[in-house]
Amino acid sequence: MATSGSRAANRRKHGGTAVKIVVTGPFSAGKTTLIRTISEITVLSTEKDITDSTRSRKAETTVAMDFGRITIDRDLVLYLFGTPGQDRFDFMWEILGEGMLGYVVLVDSTRPDSLEEAVGILAAFRKMARVPFVVALNRSQGLEPADEDRVRAVLELADDVPVVPCDATDRESVKSVLLALLYAVVDQIDAPTGATAVTG
Repeated sequence: MATSGSRAANRRKHGGTAVKIVVTGPFSAGKTTLIRTISEITVLSTEKDITDSTRSRKAETTVAMDFGRITIDRDLVLYLFGTPGQDRFDFMWEILGEGMLGYVVLVDSTRPDSLEEAVGILAAFRKMARVPFVVALNRSQGLEPADEDRVRAVLELADDVPVVPCDATDRESVKSVLLALLYAVVDQIDAPTGATAVTG
């Protein structure tokens, strides 16, 4: 059986590993901001002016995707794809989800309806692929046990799915979210062939 060190050396020999990560969640949760905060390249974004009743929340919305990239080290590069949050663009979820090795479900902790809106999105992604994911609570300074219990209950999360408070405008905070996901993704990459990933 190959050790983790030999697997890492093998990845180096073959030019490293590129990991596709999707950032999804309800409208106005902060997905575009999160990707812009962490990306080492100028983010490709498809935002358009909002003309309906949701304009009171924000002036623009993503209609296709956001794309960014971050190099973890010479062995690992993350490609970040942000999905539209509005249901009318949900056809993009499956397109962007193809080939993903993990995803972040971003929820606005200051809006109670944001968590409810995340239920359908998470159900769609769970059906799409059994890959690791984390739930990130944007605009949250911390996470009280009662709040975490509510998030887990509403989203029906398994105990091993991380729930992480974050600030999408803070690079270190975003990094902690991606690292929580990355640990799960790398474990799956390094798992012996035929092993089944267990996710919530």
